[in-house]
Amino acid sequence: MQTLPEGRPAYGMQLPVQSQSTMYAQGWEADAGPADLVEVARAADRAGFAYIAACDHVAIPRRLADAMSTVWYDPVATLAHLAAVTERVRLLSHVAIVGLRHPLVTAKQYATLDHLSGGRLVLGVGAGHVEEEFTAVGADFAHRGAVLDETIDALRAALGPDEFPVHHGKTYDFEGLGQRPRPAQERVPVWVGGSSPAAVRRAALRGDGWLPQGDPRDRLPAQIARLGELREGAGIAEPLTIGAITEPLYVGTPGWEVGRRTLHGPPEAVAESLRAYGAMGVHQIQVRFRSRGRAELLDQMAAFGSDVAPHLS
Repeated sequence: MQTLPEGRPAYGMQLPVQSQSTMYAQGWEADAGPADLVEVARAADRAGFAYIAACDHVAIPRRLADAMSTVWYDPVATLAHLAAVTERVRLLSHVAIVGLRHPLVTAKQYATLDHLSGGRLVLGVGAGHVEEEFTAVGADFAHRGAVLDETIDALRAALGPDEFPVHHGKTYDFEGLGQRPRPAQERVPVWVGGSSPAAVRRAALRGDGWLPQGDPRDRLPAQIARLGELREGAGIAEPLTIGAITEPLYVGTPGWEVGRRTLHGPPEAVAESLRAYGAMGVHQIQVRFRSRGRAELLDQMAAFGSDVAPHLS
């Protein structure tokens, strides 16, 4: 998934409701639930969104609960539920903290999801940042970067075509253990999340795509150039799907306070601003809409798909 057929950047979105950090959750999400997630997923399918995404935390310590909340739906269960009510939209973990689980466990979950959805999985992975979460499940927080590097390699094997995958590494070692069903895709795309130098290097050398963590527009060109340099230096010729998270959006003239950072206005003006991402070399943009309820969000998604997206070229 690099670009849509017309050559414009693809567009996807992080689902509301399933994670409710105070950094981005809207007020209405606190009382929302499964029915709202289903309607948003169906709307994404109708409006041409390339993917819907769900993120991953197992447990939030009290010291972070006020800011992060403790509402974090499991990404595999959530995406599998939504796969059954959609037809086309891809299913992205943004991001799965795969160091919290043995790679054979992760592979079993996500291979099943890809099989059930007819090959719509994009596996986004990241290192994680909550130490107590790692401690609670017996995972290695101090060396989570190195563990993630090896886990990606192990998942390449475990999500590949072989029924009996093989991986011999420092942390994980398996051979002669069969897993079916296999993924529907011959190669499950792995997108690496994070914007630190280590994360950018990991994305360049091990990923099929890069998911930045909140890089503003002025930082993206240098990050994208660095990704290219690392891949060229390593002799990797395959294309890398470059992502970006846009500013919050509101299509049209809002009649309420949407926040000073929100990009809003007529569809053509919103599209003109977003075209800057494609000019930088971004292949997919992740959008998030300001809304006061599910109905307004669905209207925003529909307006973006019909009135903004055609002008992203």
